[in-house]
Amino acid sequence: MRKLVFSAAMISLALSLAGCDDGKKNDTVNAPAADQNAAPKEGGSLIVGITSGDPLAVNPIYASDRTTLTLMQALYAPLYSYNDGKIEWGLAESLTPSADNLSYILKLKPNLKWQDGQPLTADDVVFTFTKLLDEKQHSFFRSMFMFGGKPVQVSKVDDLTVKFTLPQVSAAFVGTLVQIYPIPQHVFANESDLEKSSKNDAPVGSGPFKFKEYRAGQYYALTRFDDYWNGKPKLDSVTYRFAKDSNSANLALQNGEINLKMVDPQDVSRLKGTGKFDFVVYPEGRLAYMTFNQNVPVMKSKALRQAIAYAINKDDLVTTAFTSLDYAKPATSFLTPDTLYHSDDVEQYKFDLQKAKDLLKASGAPANLKLRLAYVNTNKTQESMSLYIQQQLKALGINVELMPLDANAMSQRSLDMNNTAWELNLGGYIMGAEPDGYKSLFMSNEAYNYAHYKDAQFDALWDKGAVEADAGKRGDIYKQIQQTVATQMTWYPIAYTNAIVAVDKRFAGTKEAEPKPVYMFQDLSKIYQK
Repeated sequence: MRKLVFSAAMISLALSLAGCDDGKKNDTVNAPAADQNAAPKEGGSLIVGITSGDPLAVNPIYASDRTTLTLMQALYAPLYSYNDGKIEWGLAESLTPSADNLSYILKLKPNLKWQDGQPLTADDVVFTFTKLLDEKQHSFFRSMFMFGGKPVQVSKVDDLTVKFTLPQVSAAFVGTLVQIYPIPQHVFANESDLEKSSKNDAPVGSGPFKFKEYRAGQYYALTRFDDYWNGKPKLDSVTYRFAKDSNSANLALQNGEINLKMVDPQDVSRLKGTGKFDFVVYPEGRLAYMTFNQNVPVMKSKALRQAIAYAINKDDLVTTAFTSLDYAKPATSFLTPDTLYHSDDVEQYKFDLQKAKDLLKASGAPANLKLRLAYVNTNKTQESMSLYIQQQLKALGINVELMPLDANAMSQRSLDMNNTAWELNLGGYIMGAEPDGYKSLFMSNEAYNYAHYKDAQFDALWDKGAVEADAGKRGDIYKQIQQTVATQMTWYPIAYTNAIVAVDKRFAGTKEAEPKPVYMFQDLSKIYQK
């Protein structure tokens, strides 16, 4: 899910940096040494390996799966992003709050263009918000721009200026706005259903590369967009090649048929041995988790959910699945450490088999209980986790049936709000530094609430947290939210993970392209072939 946002605590600092476009410096990124030595040059083609399935709707107001988001980052451009404590301006050049923080003025850069040559203006930004706030369009972003049950108002001031008027002060607004990538009004103006529109099949964006061709199950090809706001890209083209599984993708990587790919920890040692690749390793702000699907009646028992948590040795699980603590750390809260108000001071479930057995008995679950555990069949870490969990729960007296699924099938079933296909499932999310962004996973009627936990008082905490302006009080609210998730054990946090990207040594510029959660890199225009 795309939630690359920044903390409210840094808003005033970030806004004072209007016009600053400094590149990110991240000491945790192991950038190839070649980036420092090779002179950038133009030309060449990059082939990126994708194992997470074909894209869904390639449209920024719907993109939520890893494949679509990765493609979208090359096709579209954000208003701004946030890296290492400061804003990096994209299509926008400034965002200024009013004295009472009830309105914000967004200024766009001049002379912006869409990839078909049409001008990109304030009309496009207003149109984008009009559509994502329209209930008929079913964008998951809508709830994030509702405050106290009322939507933010978006209006055009002039061709380069947009005004946002909030119904009440919100500490979350600026951090949420960073997630929005404008879509072109002239392309979508007459479309009644943007998610299902055929216009998404050949998108017109504002990013560094523009659409060329898509072959389902094979590749998604892009070519250079010379009028990209951040400078003409160095590569002529980028092609995303879809692989059926990690093994075939890794073979293609070693053969030079793929030049760049996110890899599993299990594959690093073998790929390093070839001497063909540099590795970029960086914290993704990602949580690997397991959910308990309460659409299935047996999972409504809190005692059963807690029993399962106590039956798993999380430290062993993480070491087994990720091969090394260099690539993942055992998780405590559902908020990742980069998120504002993250706390480790929540209920812990240290491995205790006897306590697990006592809770299982108290739950009233039937003898020889059988649970189905779903996971993505191309994800090696999820496969390792599922086998380990199966073994651990067997000792508890629970039989676990493993359900490996295609990534798209997994996504589509998960979004069925009446899903009863499994009791347990493995997944991962990257939600960013603004905790309000997480509510789309946890509030009762949200499509991404895969646990299907419903509680009106819990929902009210999320609504309150979104608008509370006092930092201390807001922190208390999110502490209560984290404790509720831990106590109720609706989601089982497994690990905070690092991304590992293998890059063919014939390519450079990855540091300048800025490693980024989900997308791998913020700006592919900076990558070049030596």
